[in-house]
Amino acid sequence: MTAQAHAGHIADDGSHRFPVRIYWEDTDAAGIVYYANYLKFAERARSDLLRCFGIGQAQMKLEDDIVFVVRRCEVDYVRPARLDDDLEVCTRITALRGASLSLDQDVRRAGEDIACLKIRLACLDGRGRPARMPAAVKAVIQPQLTASMRAR
Repeated sequence: MTAQAHAGHIADDGSHRFPVRIYWEDTDAAGIVYYANYLKFAERARSDLLRCFGIGQAQMKLEDDIVFVVRRCEVDYVRPARLDDDLEVCTRITALRGASLSLDQDVRRAGEDIACLKIRLACLDGRGRPARMPAAVKAVIQPQLTASMRAR
């Protein structure tokens, strides 16, 4: 695991906060964020969360032959985001298992929910089969899960 540059930060409540700015490319003809782009914002926030932990996904693939993939995604679109909005993706780890990780991700504008996602990530090996999460990765994530649970 190596430290990498990241844009987000871990908040006092144990959640990870990641800023997102809405540009033309994120919107449809009406200037509203296209629904699938929330998945991109959430993915960037999850990648940044791992960077905050010093987990490099490319390095994890190279050294452990393990990757995280989305196993399940549930999205509740609460209200639209628009061009030039400053959003924040708030990510909380909700469960850590041998080969999976569950998270809640809320996309917010000025503290108000825009979209709420429930994500389950699975670990796969190079052949695309389920694999146990590397012990070093689990050891870094477990304290964050504990902190996040205490904050609720």
